[in-house]
Amino acid sequence: MKRLLVPLAAAGLSAAALAFPATAEPTWVQDPLAPKPADAYSNAFFWLDGNGAALKKATQYHWDAKDVPKLMTTQAKSFDGKPGMTAPITSAKPAAKVKNVNLPRSLGKVFFLDRKGNYRWCSATSIQSRHRNLVATAGHCVYEDGKDVYRKWVFVPGYYQGKAPYGVYAGAYAFTTYDLDVYDDYDGDYAFVAVHNGFTLTEEKEVTKKDWDAWKGDKWVKNEEIKKEEFVAGFEKHGAAGPYWSKTTDLTPDKVGHDYPGEKTLTRVEVTEAAYKQAPASTAANQNGERYEQVGPEPITESEYRKLAAEKAEGKILATLTVDKDAKGNEIGWWSTRFFIKQWVKLGKETRYYRSRYIIGLAKDTGKLGDAVGGQGFAWNQPKGQPVYAFGYPGDPHPDGDKPFTGVTPKFCYGKTGTKTYQVNTFRVEEHQVLKCSMTGGADGGPWLLKYDNAKRAGYVNGVTSLFADQDGNNRIDLISSAYFDSETADVYNKATLAETKSLVGPNGEILY
Repeated sequence: MKRLLVPLAAAGLSAAALAFPATAEPTWVQDPLAPKPADAYSNAFFWLDGNGAALKKATQYHWDAKDVPKLMTTQAKSFDGKPGMTAPITSAKPAAKVKNVNLPRSLGKVFFLDRKGNYRWCSATSIQSRHRNLVATAGHCVYEDGKDVYRKWVFVPGYYQGKAPYGVYAGAYAFTTYDLDVYDDYDGDYAFVAVHNGFTLTEEKEVTKKDWDAWKGDKWVKNEEIKKEEFVAGFEKHGAAGPYWSKTTDLTPDKVGHDYPGEKTLTRVEVTEAAYKQAPASTAANQNGERYEQVGPEPITESEYRKLAAEKAEGKILATLTVDKDAKGNEIGWWSTRFFIKQWVKLGKETRYYRSRYIIGLAKDTGKLGDAVGGQGFAWNQPKGQPVYAFGYPGDPHPDGDKPFTGVTPKFCYGKTGTKTYQVNTFRVEEHQVLKCSMTGGADGGPWLLKYDNAKRAGYVNGVTSLFADQDGNNRIDLISSAYFDSETADVYNKATLAETKSLVGPNGEILY
């Protein structure tokens, strides 16, 4: 690319020995997404919760369809080193030969939240690596304006209408070029992301309050209305420590002591965190005004947090709201915690009875990404003008407003890449490779596969979709471009392939910290 590579000396040198000269710049950068299993689990669960509600809500990363850049031809540039390839990982036996194009199992979508809290997605692919845990996509699908990484970044291979057939893989570390990270230079518009093991949500299980408190995974409480007879029988069996309580229609029921002779019930009352901490620990004696339970911290969306914060400022809610921030001060997680104490109350004229069921959500580890769906090979410094397949999930309309793609199903283009390089001043591009193709935005980050074997569904990633262009001026996308994969790309890839990640879920479905 534009700068000379700074070769690293033999392994084992000190950090000082690897320092770059004052006149040189590094070729690659690494940024954390969610290295800790608990954070990664939270990110993945955010997208899986509610039967994939957030996945369905997401929209494609948007280019401004009315401001499509035009690519300018430049002289063909020679590659800066010897051509190289790493072989793909295949996850299944070769399919029978067919006339249709078999879509690669490695193809999928990446999902993330942008700085404004919008739910977004791009296209991406699993790519082979030492630890079988690497995703290749466009740099602008990981880094916002070439600066901070997106929040709650996950990869869903084989995604279709809210379904994650192979599980959700939360990003741990992102690797890209120094030029993209610092200068927002799209000659380096690609990224490799090391992901943790995937997981799926399998079932829910009712447990005791003690086991619920100890559970580190997903959990919630179901309040079911029951008859008075059921309440009385349950209360007599379990006593005041049982999971039963009643709620009257009186919004301000009279508080009474445990020795009140009339009809009364033990209920829970929500209080502030401060009042909860001041309340005595629960005993078997009075059980009036004692601590009952803390619910949370429970993850919430940014919009939910803003709404609850406004209500809390008005004194409408008692919950404690907290925000997680990364090292740069960006908000990356929002949480709500509620506190309850025990309280005997005198029943009103109308009483409704409830039973509380403590539920935990079980998860299943789907293993390493490469083991689940395979991984495409990687190629660099390849001659231009070779045939490639470009895959992706296009969803944007053409500049003229026509919308032939839904973003729901993957599409592809096939052809030879241009023999010349192209430039786009808007994005500091000087050496993109191009392919004639009508896919629109949403296909961003999708792989360009060289030497694609239709039976094995495998080839070599030799580019990822970066920009879309209308070359003939008819307000229709007719050309897509990718950064040229050269020795610098190989350098970034080689750093990413060394990244180790973890399993997020234990054998019993719990989070591994």
